[in-house]
Amino acid sequence: MAILDFISKQFIDIIEWTDDSRDTLSFRFPDDDKEIKNGAQLIVRESQAAQFVYLGQFGDRFGPGRYTLTTDNIPILSDLKGWKYAFQSPFKADVYFVVTRLFTGNKWGTANPVMMRDQDFGIVRLRAYGTYDFRVSDVQKFLKEVAGTDDHFRLDEFNDTMRSRIVSVFSDALAQAKIPALDVAARYSELGEALLPVINPIIGDKYGLTMTSFIVENVSVPPEVEQAIDKRSSMAAVGNLNDYVKYQMGQGMAAGGAGGVAGVGAEMAVGMAMAQQMMNQPGGITAQATKGIEAPAAPSAGNGGTPELMNPAQVAQMLGVSESDVLASLEAGDIKGKKIGTQWRVPKAAVDAFLAS
Repeated sequence: MAILDFISKQFIDIIEWTDDSRDTLSFRFPDDDKEIKNGAQLIVRESQAAQFVYLGQFGDRFGPGRYTLTTDNIPILSDLKGWKYAFQSPFKADVYFVVTRLFTGNKWGTANPVMMRDQDFGIVRLRAYGTYDFRVSDVQKFLKEVAGTDDHFRLDEFNDTMRSRIVSVFSDALAQAKIPALDVAARYSELGEALLPVINPIIGDKYGLTMTSFIVENVSVPPEVEQAIDKRSSMAAVGNLNDYVKYQMGQGMAAGGAGGVAGVGAEMAVGMAMAQQMMNQPGGITAQATKGIEAPAAPSAGNGGTPELMNPAQVAQMLGVSESDVLASLEAGDIKGKKIGTQWRVPKAAVDAFLAS
């Protein structure tokens, strides 16, 4: 009896793992160099999956339940070991228990700025952070690509391993989704929902994971982009840019006084607009010119008048508004100009047409 007891202790009768932690993703059953006996019991609890590995190759996988290990229910392992008939002798194999429940509140963040191409601002550098919930959806891929041969793979190790990978996936998803920087910085909840369908196929294919939620808590952009966003918001609040610039002209006249530069520029602009209207009215200067009265020639740049081709600063001085208002009108197309490289050039005729509109 003593010999039989000794022999029985060299074999594994029951394979099970009771998870008493909340941070374990995978656990290798400790066999203490023992063999699994024929007819051994395998117990897999809820939110667990048991994966057999034989000589580095994946064998059979079991979901929640109680199993008696025979040739019938381990066909892959039987094929790997070359059992042609029902096995009778004990065998050795590694058994990994993988937790398949949902892991919530995991933090992610960009240690370095993420570069993205934006249709409004060109190349933009973003920093972001938030949380995500995930579960293991492909046990074999997860063991192969993430946990490896670790006998007890915990959540803190997972976060260390996956942090940079999640940021990389976030960058790729952001590029594929083509979400404008204005929306990235202002619509966090919608951003997470928009990125989730792009992120899941990537992490599922690479790591055997599925995210159930991806939350963006904060996105920060460079100061110059923040200023542009604020200006866009202001422009949206103003409404009609044409009316706004004309309003600014009136304010410039009032603030500039008789001798102020802004007042002079505004008065010139109003005078030009009035002259344009007079020429276009029936019986005006244009009509008189058709009767043989020659209309006065417009001043040229060479005679000390307004130059025929101006930059935004000159247009701003002429209209009595700020240069940023002129740039906004050019971007919106209210004032017609030509952008050469990063510089705007505006024909005098385009300013005249703007004032007459």
